[in-house]
Amino acid sequence: MKIKLLNKQSSPKPGPSTEKSAESPYRCEMSDSESDNMDTEPCCVCNARQPIEISRNRSVKFVEWAQCDVPADDKNLIQVSYVDLNVRNNTKYHHTDKFDITDPLVFDNREELVVRRGQEFVINVEFNRPFDSKKDDLRVFFQQGKSPKPSRGSHVEFILSDRDVPKEWGAYIKTNEENYLSLVVNTSSTCAVRKWWLKIDVVKRSKANVDVFRYIHTSPIYIFFNPWCKGKCCKYILFFEDNVLDCVMLLLDKSYLSDSSRGDPIAVVRMISKMVNAPDDGGVLAGNWSGDYKGGTSPLKWTGSKGILEQYYKTRRPVLYGQCWVFSGVLTTVCRALGIPARSVTNFASAHDTDGSITIDCHFDQKGRPLKCYDEDSVWNFHVWNDVWLARPDLPPGYGGWQAIDATPQERSGGVYCMGPMSLLAVKRGEVYFPYDGRFLFAEVNADKVYWRVDDNGAMNKVSVQKCCVGQFISTKRAYGRATWTEMAAGFDPDREDITEQYKFKEGNRMDVEFDLQSKPDTFMGDSLMFCLVVKNTSVSRRTVNGTLMLSSMYYTGVLHKKIKEYDIDRTELQPKAERYIGVQVKVDEYLDKLTDHCICNLSCMCFVDETKQVFAEMEELILRKPQLTIKAPGTGCVRKKFKVEVSFENPLPVALTKCELRVDGPGVQRPIVYRQPNVHARTRFTGKFETCPEKPGEREIIVCFNCAQIESVNVSHWIKINDTN
Repeated sequence: MKIKLLNKQSSPKPGPSTEKSAESPYRCEMSDSESDNMDTEPCCVCNARQPIEISRNRSVKFVEWAQCDVPADDKNLIQVSYVDLNVRNNTKYHHTDKFDITDPLVFDNREELVVRRGQEFVINVEFNRPFDSKKDDLRVFFQQGKSPKPSRGSHVEFILSDRDVPKEWGAYIKTNEENYLSLVVNTSSTCAVRKWWLKIDVVKRSKANVDVFRYIHTSPIYIFFNPWCKGKCCKYILFFEDNVLDCVMLLLDKSYLSDSSRGDPIAVVRMISKMVNAPDDGGVLAGNWSGDYKGGTSPLKWTGSKGILEQYYKTRRPVLYGQCWVFSGVLTTVCRALGIPARSVTNFASAHDTDGSITIDCHFDQKGRPLKCYDEDSVWNFHVWNDVWLARPDLPPGYGGWQAIDATPQERSGGVYCMGPMSLLAVKRGEVYFPYDGRFLFAEVNADKVYWRVDDNGAMNKVSVQKCCVGQFISTKRAYGRATWTEMAAGFDPDREDITEQYKFKEGNRMDVEFDLQSKPDTFMGDSLMFCLVVKNTSVSRRTVNGTLMLSSMYYTGVLHKKIKEYDIDRTELQPKAERYIGVQVKVDEYLDKLTDHCICNLSCMCFVDETKQVFAEMEELILRKPQLTIKAPGTGCVRKKFKVEVSFENPLPVALTKCELRVDGPGVQRPIVYRQPNVHARTRFTGKFETCPEKPGEREIIVCFNCAQIESVNVSHWIKINDTN
């Protein structure tokens, strides 16, 4: 059997191609994207690069090349003239019609088919004459990757049938009218998620030979995971813009996952949690927690993941820089693009246990001052990771559902920087031996803080254990419209959903001297800081208290930056049943130049009661509020019609704001853009204006972020309804 190569579709218009090569009646052509995925050598006739299949004894064997000349035209031979992938209808049925690459009118002229595996779709095939199922022999092929092979699941072929088995590869005829054939195609519910290439073979049989004429479609078909199979958690799937899907495919190609593993969502999400960070494979995003972001972009300045993925796709180099919420945002986009329901999760007071002890060890000197050089563990002010919704056939029944994964490069797992997936139910029950990374995740939400103090002899002694202080207010963004009227009337944040009890059970020594460390909430940058220690003697005897209060600036990871103020509590006497208030004030000029980009301060206290040897140790975070950015923009707009936006705020600082900029983003409304702004004088009002032109209709969100050398990430968002001009 010989395989002859038919003209590939070269125009989006229906009808057979009229272009022919001068060297041969048919020319072997191939798109750059397909040739990148094939191992080929030049054809001996037309010098084009195209793989050929030859069958001997009716058994298909893959060889490098065969002659591709075609005999004189046979009027009885049926030929494929055009294939319509029916993109508009198929994508709507597959919930992929919001992907930009499926709409040639949005941003670029691409119109690609994106479908979800295990779900049928319809294609229309035009021939040079009517198709006769009794006389014409037609075969459909799907191939992907390099050197496609049936044994690897990367080469699939089938003939047309009356009806196919759901969620398995196959195709049947829906309608047959004149020269047009409408085919219903089924894909396997376990096939690899990637670009697949459609090919159609027409077989011509004679007494002496069997010739196969192959049609190769010019554009790939994207096949992804299908969260609609079970009909659950689909609120965690979004639309995607520009090159996001191609960037996701690039990441999976770089990961070298096997074809079978690319069909396994457990293997895919674990690999993606590695590929989103840069240390091991030059992945999407490089982390930086130093506070010095020269040569890159401050993590606080990113307004979305689209700009990050586009930059990585263009440069093939890690984007500078990210921190946990940026890693989580990118990972959310990648998982959702692949069809895996995903959500970002924020854990306040998040433990980072470096040694697997499931404790956070804090060290102090004799006077109760923190010893930074001893502290390897830390408690982050907050940490952001992801949950993905997966079945877990590798675990006992009941452990499927939400699984935690984390792309922030904190600790190595299996020799690389990745984490998860780990069942939330297993974490809640303390079953940390289940795969993957159970001990690390359990410590993040359940670790005890153990306080150590150096005594007069230089020995380190455990003086206090603080329970129930880690894993607070674990939150995710509430799905739109899920807040109840009762919750909103009670003042609950309509955008926040508390998921603490999905991770841990509710958490429930009293000494005779009570300590209460307090700080003034809602303190704005530019105001004086106020904090105090309230000490109450509940006994009938006198008590003497010594200790230290210290305020330091801190990175959000819990690592101390600079000491701001220290206050010694020296032999403070408390009479029976007496109470003492110890207050401290810190002025703006004492702390302003010592702050980190997150404006977080650490307030630590260690006190000792001489008479009873009672020890009190506690740390709290004090977060300074940044000024509030207000926005003026219309509530409605029209596609491709500009409208104006104005933002403003009061500079609360006694110094001028320099190196000012506005970063603007809005999927479907505005590509990410930066507007440079003039300096803002001390304690004056800033106003910035710009125009934007929406590209897509629907409810859209505009995100504006003000940054300067003194304050970063002063942001605001605004929802606007964009109407179609038609």
